[in-house]
Amino acid sequence: MPISRWESDLRLQKYIADCGIASRRKAEGLIATGKVSVNGKLVTELGTKVDPVRDKVAVEGKIVKPQEKKIYLKLYKPRGIVSACSDKKEKTVLDLVKDIPERLYPIGRLDKDSEGLILLTNDGELANRLMHPRYEHEKEYEVTVQFPIFYRQIERLEAGVVIDGEETLPTKVKQISSRKFHIILKEGKNRQIRKMVKEVGNKVVQLKRVRIGNVTLGQLKPGKYEVLSAI
Repeated sequence: MPISRWESDLRLQKYIADCGIASRRKAEGLIATGKVSVNGKLVTELGTKVDPVRDKVAVEGKIVKPQEKKIYLKLYKPRGIVSACSDKKEKTVLDLVKDIPERLYPIGRLDKDSEGLILLTNDGELANRLMHPRYEHEKEYEVTVQFPIFYRQIERLEAGVVIDGEETLPTKVKQISSRKFHIILKEGKNRQIRKMVKEVGNKVVQLKRVRIGNVTLGQLKPGKYEVLSAI
């Protein structure tokens, strides 16, 4: 039976457990009862080893593969970096996490001129849930504007304004100083805050995202990231 032997070989029962099919003990039972094959050949010997890359393992006729390790990062995206997976001309957020071997995807894009919190993960299900508008996950931003912002302008931002022909959802705004405030959105239209501020007669000069859902930017420095256990 052509089962390869490499330093990275795993015992068959561990490989099955890593695939999330069963515990090691139950995997041993599957092997012993003739429900496991390797490279098309039935295997009943518990000491059998497999190469996770080259060998094909099937349980009850179905090919199984190890579960992908889920990675969650929070990153402080600096200004001048784009929130894409790749760009032929610009440096991207993935260039800042090159030491992570897994293929990651950004959650919650920021335009090139904005900075702050970006989440990166290989968990596609979570990414879709966080980005889909129907879940209305909160995103909080620190906004600095060119001119002092007044109460009536804040009221308009909170009530919703029309941009690109559509009215924005109501927001929450907390004024920090005459030219700085925090705003909480539950949607993510293209350059939304910049357009909203322009609509009320002001201009954004600095925009930083400080929170997505329950994940905050914290004390991260620009260009740095932190590994999270979950999101």
